[in-house]
Amino acid sequence: MNFDTVVLGAGIVGVCVALHLQRRGRQVALVDRKLPGNETSFGNAGLIQREGVYPYAFPRGLGTLLQYARNQSPDVRYHADAMLKAAPFLWQYWRNSHPAKHAAIAKSYSPLIERCVSEHRALAADAGVSALMRPTGWIKVFRTAAARDAEIGLAERWQREYGVAFEALDTASLRRAEPDLTDTLCGGLHYPQSDSVSDPNALVTAYANYFAALGGRFFIGEADSLREGWEVDTQAGTITAASAVVALGPWSARASARLGYRLPLGVKRGYHMHYAPHAAARLNHPILDVEGGFVLAPMARGIRLTTGTEIARLDAPRTPTQLAAVEPVARTLFPLGERLDAEPWMGARPCTADMMPIIGPAKNHRGLWFSFGHAHHGLTLGPITGRLIAEMMTGEATVVDPRPFRVERF
Repeated sequence: MNFDTVVLGAGIVGVCVALHLQRRGRQVALVDRKLPGNETSFGNAGLIQREGVYPYAFPRGLGTLLQYARNQSPDVRYHADAMLKAAPFLWQYWRNSHPAKHAAIAKSYSPLIERCVSEHRALAADAGVSALMRPTGWIKVFRTAAARDAEIGLAERWQREYGVAFEALDTASLRRAEPDLTDTLCGGLHYPQSDSVSDPNALVTAYANYFAALGGRFFIGEADSLREGWEVDTQAGTITAASAVVALGPWSARASARLGYRLPLGVKRGYHMHYAPHAAARLNHPILDVEGGFVLAPMARGIRLTTGTEIARLDAPRTPTQLAAVEPVARTLFPLGERLDAEPWMGARPCTADMMPIIGPAKNHRGLWFSFGHAHHGLTLGPITGRLIAEMMTGEATVVDPRPFRVERF
């Protein structure tokens, strides 16, 4: 039960950290209360977002903010009893979303994003699950010309600044790419450099199995038992390790706070439901309905409808009103059949106030490392994050500059 490193959290980020360390000759224990990939990494749109060089910002327009305040928007909802506690985080998030600050953040963030697809493809090939990766890109669709033109303007900027490829689709081109979408759309925007995943849970499970095949070990245990030493209690007994990595997603703030770190980590909750396609209808790409505020993604289980953001306490009861609101709109976009899940799935995204993950050593504890706060890009950045932190921990030259992601920035 003695290891070089114990990694807390078996989502996509934690699994990739453990895997990259094990590949470098470390003896690694991976600990979670559930099997790998069964919390936040279980429910998402399955996108590996090469185009996501600008992390998702907080809206700053007065009209948009007033719309969100009414708590009826399809893409953002909130629990009133959570807003007081969330206010400091949201205030800093809003400040960092100023265009000048957002552009500076993108310069630091883009080196991770630029490597997300290549790192995933390499890891999927080594794990023997390349078939789960779909190199078809994904598509935004528009119901109004104003939304279309605004999004194409952003895509043109991303192309100039970071080489993000895109294809503007007129109605005929969109019809050829997705013949079963409604014919009332006024166009689309295709990002061909991005990949998508047909089963995110299966992908994380495969990475975890590859980790085990290399000699890594997985344990069911509670992260709250972590104590300096580094020791963690599991169902198989107490693990002792020379170093520990906190990669607990939305639960990372609680774990780090127990060790004296007060970090501005917020939570964005989200929901999904699977549907059978009606009759012979087929969806070829993940589709974001920009005005509708939801994604439809073809998955192994069926068509997955994912919602936007819900601001709520991490442990608050589920309130899938957002899903109920967008489902009728989704049915006008694509012919969805019956629901395939007994109830909506819910998960939570861990978000920092400056939209960038925390990756690196903890400043006050020798042997303690942080790897969390990836927000909407956890699945996207899992493999490159795992590589980066493994390189730092083993003293290798790093693939990207890790300084922008250090915890000391807070």
